[in-house]
Amino acid sequence: MTSREITQQTLHHRDSGRIPVDFGATSVTGIHCRTVEALRRHYGLEEKPVRIIEPFQMLGEVDEELQEIMGIDVVGVWGRENMFGIDETRLHEQVTPWGQVVRIAEDIDLTPDQNGNVYIYARGDRRYPPSAVMPEGCFFVNAVERGAPVDDEKLSLTDNLEEFGHLTEEDLSHFEREATRAAATGKAVVAGFGGTALGDIAFVPGMGLKEPKGIRAVDEWYMSTVLRAEHIGRLFEKQIDVAIENYRLLWDRVGEKVNVVFTCGTDFGTQNSQFCSRETFRELWLPHYRRMNDWIHRNTSWKIFKHCCGSIIPLIPSLIDAGFDILNPVQINAKDMDSQRLKDEFGDALTFWGGGVDTQKILPAGTPEQVREHVLRQCEIFGKNGGFVFNAVHNIQANVPVANVASMIEALNSLRK
Repeated sequence: MTSREITQQTLHHRDSGRIPVDFGATSVTGIHCRTVEALRRHYGLEEKPVRIIEPFQMLGEVDEELQEIMGIDVVGVWGRENMFGIDETRLHEQVTPWGQVVRIAEDIDLTPDQNGNVYIYARGDRRYPPSAVMPEGCFFVNAVERGAPVDDEKLSLTDNLEEFGHLTEEDLSHFEREATRAAATGKAVVAGFGGTALGDIAFVPGMGLKEPKGIRAVDEWYMSTVLRAEHIGRLFEKQIDVAIENYRLLWDRVGEKVNVVFTCGTDFGTQNSQFCSRETFRELWLPHYRRMNDWIHRNTSWKIFKHCCGSIIPLIPSLIDAGFDILNPVQINAKDMDSQRLKDEFGDALTFWGGGVDTQKILPAGTPEQVREHVLRQCEIFGKNGGFVFNAVHNIQANVPVANVASMIEALNSLRK
């Protein structure tokens, strides 16, 4: 079977005899560019600048050479612009503050200022204040909150909908080309079309907007889900109206070339609890998720991918009710997120895309042998009867020992044999 067929089998909860693997197909299943470079060096591949495929988290491209070594079964379709509103089709070489040569979007300059900070500007326009910063000594980027204090008398839905518009012909043509390219690899295809993240805190500050308006501070947004719940609900309703129309256009252009659609990365869990109650989730989010997911299920063959970090056991039945097929990153190191319990209670309804290796303790701080044993055990639990795509608990970070990542890869390869 091809990688695409193997992944399709597991998404339908059938055991294909092999666990499919994803690293690099999405913004939440990737590897930091520094670790990508270390892996290339470890495996004796040609030295070359790593392409940055997602600059907010500084994720590096897992190219065909590394895909072969890692046994990758899934590839991604990405948008024409990144979350800073910057064109990703034009690249140049830059040197990171830690001394690595990378290829990154032309309108991003990685040169630190006198304080060692790197600033990124919405749409690359330096006439406006920076929308993001990579602080000195950091390996990824943080949003800069630039919005004015919220005035409830002037609050408008259009302010927080500015970045969620209808796709242009240029966007649709880009996705059609990229989906065709991805499908030709014989691997499963995950598409991140954008525009459907309901309250994803990474997008709230509006890093791609030159002058963001509305509710743009992180703390204000979380309070608004309680204090301005009616306003947020109307905002979600309008956003889903646009999303469904975009999905209708996208299905006509890419169709079954895409297998999985990454719809939303909104987190509802902390390390020990949830950001909201089950009742709040069902009242504020679930109806809008369900409307979008019902349309996808009725009108396409796509499986629906939901990213949600943290301890979310009380919310998982509601995520299933909302129509999500796939849960990522499966944070097994959070409270109550026991692998066996997750598989036993929810394995028939959800595909777990992640949870293959703990990225908080074992991968960065364990020994290679501990990593190997852990990976094999996670595959034994989650891989039974399909419904599991191997990935880490979120992205692999910059300072993980390369020997540990290699041990993870070798454990996966041993299962294939």
